[in-house]
Amino acid sequence: MKGYPRLSETFVAQELHGLEARGLHLDIHSLRRPYDPDTHPIHGEIRAPVNYLPEYLWRAPLRVFAAWRRARTLPGYAAARAKFRADYARDRTPNRARRFGQACVLACDMAADTTMVYAHFLHTPASVARYAATMRALPFAVSAHAKDIWTTPDWEKREKIADARWVTTCTAHGAEHLRGLAADASRVHLHYHGLDFERFVDPGLTRAAAVPGPFRIASVGRLVAKKGYATLLDALARLPADLDWTFEHIGGGELRKTLAAQAERLGIADRIVWHGRKPQADVKALLARADLFVLASTIAGDGDRDGLPNVLMEAQATGVACVSTAVSAIPELIRDGETGRLVPPDDPAALATAIADLARDDALRERFGEAGFRRVRESFDLAGGLDSIAAALGGPHARDRAAA
Repeated sequence: MKGYPRLSETFVAQELHGLEARGLHLDIHSLRRPYDPDTHPIHGEIRAPVNYLPEYLWRAPLRVFAAWRRARTLPGYAAARAKFRADYARDRTPNRARRFGQACVLACDMAADTTMVYAHFLHTPASVARYAATMRALPFAVSAHAKDIWTTPDWEKREKIADARWVTTCTAHGAEHLRGLAADASRVHLHYHGLDFERFVDPGLTRAAAVPGPFRIASVGRLVAKKGYATLLDALARLPADLDWTFEHIGGGELRKTLAAQAERLGIADRIVWHGRKPQADVKALLARADLFVLASTIAGDGDRDGLPNVLMEAQATGVACVSTAVSAIPELIRDGETGRLVPPDDPAALATAIADLARDDALRERFGEAGFRRVRESFDLAGGLDSIAAALGGPHARDRAAA
């Protein structure tokens, strides 16, 4: 993993927990230490030990040098070095060199009975996994998601798919793209992240009762460009003057100060509560008291975009009506006019209209909430995808060990 544990990656934690429940023995290797002050309860339920690789090689020179000397004796070191040199010729960056050093440490740190290396994310973690697995003469597999798909060069994706035993991704949109790059499209599989519905109870028990007061709009997501919060703030500022509303947000990110300043300029700062990063219990509480959930996803300037945000599934599993954008795989979950509302990205006027329409129509919100609840339960259960991934990693009763 690139970093573990992370509040924003509940889908990763769900998968690790589910794989352990299916009999797989995991060792977790993370390229970064956690920066979130809190964790989700599910992180405490995961039994796998965590090994932190050196994020920057210069901070652990003795560890890296010792690992490099040992790695040179491994059966696939020469082949891994050849792959690295070919990659470095096309990407002469410090990050590329760092990946090979981290791979040497990973190859030496892995348990002796490791039988597969499995990387979450197709960019840096998959590079480290590919080099390390080659050194150890082990197969490797990759789970691709969103930014890692759309910001990794095509040449690199082609070679990783070719070397991987298999690649899974969480959206049909992403799977179609990766299959188009693959020499063997059958190596790319679609497994929606889905939800563990045992962690969500009936919305009639969790949804807060209607109370007098402002219309409650909620959103959860990192404050980064692809989440579209600048557009959402512009949309909120366009809401009718006679609509009494509040907006609550959970999530951290690099645009926190910029967006707070934007809200001040728009004259809506007093209606907004920025909660910052919070564990899943706080997310559930926010969803339970919300009248409407909004996520204005877009495509960032560097091509980064969402896959299928888990928080939209969580909102629907809680029975709250959703408004989002027709970006990436979001239409795979939300059917416009049936299970929620979709508007074009980067269109604050259309977004404001959708929010205002739903704010004034209690029956439509209830219908969307119920339809979304049924849709996510029928089509986005976590169990099916986990069964397939567990089998590909060694089977639900395997005695193998996998390095994650």
